[in-house]
Amino acid sequence: MKLPTILIPTGAWNLLAGISAEQVLEAARKAEDAGIDGLFAGDHVTFYGIGNDALINLAAVATATSSVELMTSVFLLALRHPTPVALQCAMIDQLAHGRLVLGVGIGGEDANEWLACGIDPRTRARRTDEALQILRSLWTEEETTFAGKYFQLDKVRMQPKPFGEDGIPIHIGGRSDAALRRTARYGDGWTAIWVSPRRMREAREKIDEWATAEGRDPTRIRLGLQLWHAVGDDRDQARERLARRMQGFYKIPYERFEKYSPCGTAEEIAEFLGPYLEAGLDRVNLLAVQPSQDEVVDAGVAVKAALGRMVSA
Repeated sequence: MKLPTILIPTGAWNLLAGISAEQVLEAARKAEDAGIDGLFAGDHVTFYGIGNDALINLAAVATATSSVELMTSVFLLALRHPTPVALQCAMIDQLAHGRLVLGVGIGGEDANEWLACGIDPRTRARRTDEALQILRSLWTEEETTFAGKYFQLDKVRMQPKPFGEDGIPIHIGGRSDAALRRTARYGDGWTAIWVSPRRMREAREKIDEWATAEGRDPTRIRLGLQLWHAVGDDRDQARERLARRMQGFYKIPYERFEKYSPCGTAEEIAEFLGPYLEAGLDRVNLLAVQPSQDEVVDAGVAVKAALGRMVSA
């Protein structure tokens, strides 16, 4: 096993919730100084009334940091037209000198979020597939023509381009085989959520098979995991904090998530991740539910240190 790339959430500013943009940016600087590898931002327009634009979030964080990776996890691409998204991503990537990673998912738990944006939620998978092709073309080709069911482009040119000539890495989020096929066709990585180590091994095999059939090199596709968890010496208190947050966010009982959402000390979180590392995991988004963003950073540092001790033992 080797130490995986460790990312933690940026947090989202909302003055009515008592969180300022300055607090988010200060925590980002603290995470970078503490040796965290990357920062990720969630994305929703109005998920049961809550929103956070991941690209706006990361544009701000890019100006406050200089070395950490910046990832959307996950960006609801199908809620937007891919042409302006391609430009936004390219500009942020130039601002960050090539540090942007676009994690893309199809979401869908709150159908009203899609309807509020004028999108039929039943079309989100097909829209995402078309949009991913358009993004890659606009980032890497001089001119893009595309004729799809939902998007049509005719000889579109776009500047600026992303910082690197290969464009921006795209990581696909999800649990289904459809997400794995999307990863094999378009992705540079897969970001799992609420899966077992056995499923991660199966995913590696399927991605390898399907990417090879697509003429792509599967060894270049990385495996990631977004892990809801809570760190604390008192496991019952940590569990209560995590359950309250997850139930409030997803409107689903925590027991539905508990098997894949651990609570406890940093060492216990590292031990939970051990079987995933053995299954090929090499990126972890540590979505810790802590009392403050500063404590989210501290928890990420502690889990990274515990993982380091585990893999070197």
